Amino acid sequence: MYIEQGKSHLFNLIKNQLSNFFVLNDQEKEVLYESFDQVLERVERCFSQTKNKYYKKQDLTYFNPFHSGQYCIYLYFFSNTLSRKNFKLLADKVYGLNKALHACDIYHEVELPDVFFLDHPVGSVLGRATYGNGFSFGQNSTVGNNNGIYPMIGENVRLCANSLILGNCVIGDNVILGAGTCIKDQNAPSNSLVFGSSPNLIIKKRKDV
Repeated sequence: MYIEQGKSHLFNLIKNQLSNFFVLNDQEKEVLYESFDQVLERVERCFSQTKNKYYKKQDLTYFNPFHSGQYCIYLYFFSNTLSRKNFKLLADKVYGLNKALHACDIYHEVELPDVFFLDHPVGSVLGRATYGNGFSFGQNSTVGNNNGIYPMIGENVRLCANSLILGNCVIGDNVILGAGTCIKDQNAPSNSLVFGSSPNLIIKKRKDV
């Protein structure tokens, strides 16, 4: 993977940002360093699967930390990796940094898939749903619970701007939610386009899959 300005700069960037926002002790800096390569492996796996031109350079998977969408994904993977390793307080700090920089709320215990995408993550909140690979979302998207029940989302599901999936929902594979769509306690079949708001959804079959 081609990393703009190199790995050392990338590591120093997150270390300094966290130190400025929250203060890091020496042990936390060591844990960050020990987790860094594992996080980059997850980032490369994710970025290599997108067709977006900004994720390629010189025929290599490309990571530009000054591309806010890419950096948002990177910070999620960092926080989630630390959370999985039970460094919860440090994971909280990385999660908080991501929220502060990008106004995007993806808690570190939320398990997004190995491959997911985003465009303009500002204002989005992703809860503890089940997510399939290829999940993607735009600004002001929400995935959340209703009465403690979270959605189950299939593969290659895309949430356009201002769309919501809430509660007891099963969303099939290859589903697109149009801008402003709200699905609540209702299912959506695979290979469909969904518009409107529950319970009065408009569901059309996709012709491109």
